[in-house]
This record gives sequence, C-alpha cells and structure tokens, in this order.
Amino acid sequence: MADAKTHRAPLARRSGFALLAFLPLLSACTSVIPEAGPRPAAATPVPTPAPAPVGSPRPYTPRPSETGSVAAQPVPATPNPPLPAPAPSATATTAAEAGVIVGPEYTELGIGAEQATAALKAFRLSCPSLLRRTDTSGLTQNAEWTESCAAAKDWADRDATNFFSRYFGTVQVGAGTAFVTGYYEPEIAGSRTPRPGYDVPIYRRPADLVDVDLGQFSDDLAGKKIRGRVEGSNLIPYYDRTAIESGALANRGLEIAWAADAAEFFFLQVQGSGRLRLPDGGIMRIGYDSQNGRDYVGIGKLLLDRGELQRGQASMQGILDYLRADPVRGAAVMNENPSWVFFREVTGPGPLGALGVPVTARSSLAADPKFVPLGAPVFLSLDRAEPNGLWIAQDTGGAIKGANRFDSFWGAGDQARAIAGGMAARGAALLLLPRASVARLAPQP
Repeated sequence: MADAKTHRAPLARRSGFALLAFLPLLSACTSVIPEAGPRPAAATPVPTPAPAPVGSPRPYTPRPSETGSVAAQPVPATPNPPLPAPAPSATATTAAEAGVIVGPEYTELGIGAEQATAALKAFRLSCPSLLRRTDTSGLTQNAEWTESCAAAKDWADRDATNFFSRYFGTVQVGAGTAFVTGYYEPEIAGSRTPRPGYDVPIYRRPADLVDVDLGQFSDDLAGKKIRGRVEGSNLIPYYDRTAIESGALANRGLEIAWAADAAEFFFLQVQGSGRLRLPDGGIMRIGYDSQNGRDYVGIGKLLLDRGELQRGQASMQGILDYLRADPVRGAAVMNENPSWVFFREVTGPGPLGALGVPVTARSSLAADPKFVPLGAPVFLSLDRAEPNGLWIAQDTGGAIKGANRFDSFWGAGDQARAIAGGMAARGAALLLLPRASVARLAPQP
C-alpha cells in the first residue's frame, strides 16, 4: 500500500530553473487512470480563499472505519541474488543509460504454468500500446514487439510457458536490486449526494488547473511537466491540501460524490482509484482525473522519522489507527501531504492503468517507464513469496521511480487490502524483452 511503503514522494531530477521548484507528482499513487472523456465545464469564478495555516484540522472529523483490518503476515522466501554487474552510473536517467546485462533463459526461472497463463492474458492486452508507444527506457523499438504481439493474439493460454520461452530473453537493468510495494482498489463508504454521515467531498478536476509541458519551452526540459493555476498574468502553484480542505474548491459544483470517512478517502487518493459503496448497496467506481501538482509527502515516513510510529506499524492499517486515535492530530498529519487527487466516475472494466487497459490482480505492475518498457513482462525474485514470479508492467506511479522499483497490484477486497497494505519486498528483478532487443542491447562476441 502506498503510504505504508513510505515511498510515494516524487523523485524528480533537480534543475537549475526556478520554475522546476514545484515539479509535480504526475500521477496518482499508484494506479494512474489516463484522462479521458469530456472535461468539466468552466466553473463560475469565485474569490481566491486565503490558505489555512499548515497543519490546521479538517472541517470534518475522521470516523472509525466500519470494519477493522490488519496487514497480512509476510510469507518469507529466499530471493535469487542479482546478477553481477558493473556499478550503474549515479546520473543514469533511463534503463539504457543504467546499462543491461543478459540474464538466464526463461525456462530457468521456475515460473509456474498458471502464472504464465495469467501473464500472457495481461500481455495480450498491452500489445496495442507496445506497438505504438515510444519506449522512453531506450531498451526496445516498436518493431521488435511485432512478432511476439502477433503470436500472442492467437496463442493458446494453456501453452503460455512456451510462448514466453520462444519470444523473450531476459535482461537485468543496472544492479538489478529490486524493491516492490503493493497497491489495490479500495472500497469505502460513499454517496452521490451529500447527506448526514457523508460530508467528505470528492472533487472532479477543476477547470482552472493548468498543465504545462516544459519541453515546449526548452529542449533541456523535455519530458518535464508542471501544474498550476493562472492568477493575473502569472502561473502559480495550485491549491494545496490544506487550502482545499479549508474550502478553496467549495461551492464550485466540482463534487462528484461524498465519502463517509476522511482517513479512508485519504488512502483512496494515494491508491488513485477505488469504489464507493453507496447507501443503497450499489457501487460507484471512481478513477484518477489529475492531481494538483504538489509534491507527495508520505506521512508514514514522517511518523516513522518522528518516532510516532515504530517499524512494523507503518502499514496502511497502522497509519489509519494512528490517524483515528486523535482526529484533530490525524487531520493535521494528513495536511502535511500537500498533494490532492481529483477523480471522475469510471464505467466498464477497470481500474485502468497507464496503458489505458484494465490492470489485473496478481499480474499487473506499476513501473517507471524510463526504466521499463510499459507492457513488458517482469520477473521478480523477492524475500516475500506472494509477489514472486511473472508480472506485466501496465501502470505507473508518482513515487515509482528508478530502476527495479515496482508496485504490485492485488485487486479489490479484504485480502487485497491486507496484502497490499503491508507489502514491502526486496530482491532481484529481470525484464523479459523481445529476443531482437536483447541481441541489439547485448550482442554476443
């Protein structure tokens, strides 16, 4: 789970340009849902509210959750050691710059038939994007995916092992040392309309939130984006969490629903998508619809650093207990994370990942696209058994940055919440790339 990992702060590269001082989190915690559909109509202008003091409490009180939960106990495992490799450059910003070495054959990885079948189904969904996206990792070219994607279309699921063995080689990026966390699709109490007990507003993307692609202004800033709002002739940072909690977006018609529990909604924002359990028993699914451009601050790490939580208590479940023990103190702690995520209602299959296809429980990973081609298979060998095996990189996350950093998706429900809420595993990772890519990257003598 997100904050339990103490990791979702963006790891953007520094720049000498003052404008980059507020380089934003470009995606939700873990599960980023691409912006789609019509944008909301322009809101009626309202006076700019004065931001409340940092740490001020919410205007409503977090409630105890309806049902308690605990993080799942880890199932220990012995990971494979990373392959010996030269020390990667400290300034590497892509997998190609970090360097790759050829790994073992697929048949030596010990992947079970059931896992391979699930991965093949997920890979098949990714193929349209693999064939048209620019791979920013520098590892593959679109044409190199053509053969495997054409074969995947009609390949028998039960024969998935032979599929991956035939079309893919393995490579290790950089040192190969992996760190893996977990995310899931939360379900919390919510209502489409305000009513007693449902007073936590869930906002759509405001019309005055502006995205700026800095690469249009300087080649040195290619790939960097910021978000803010226009005040007079200036672009300034968008309202932070404290200002939004204090009413910066109130009375603008931006509410798409109301949650019953402020702390649960805080963690749904960290996850980036979820389900609202409505008073009549129905379900409303909501997905990421942008973010306010403020840096994410992991409150779990803050509480650990201050000694207010001990190691082993910083799971999502432990942090929720802390927030609810003192609602005023909990509200102030949540406001120390200035990031705010906006949502839209989602219909159809989901939740959607960064590739625009549904992510699959126990098969989909979030990864940094500068170090992993989105859509590529990934093999994990970790010190927790649950995430070991074959996954497909289909998503991104604002704090999932760098080589061999992954976020594993566990689906919805109590079991997914328990596993994802305390997931933190270390070990080794290998990417599965088309054999043509492997041969080009690491030609044999």
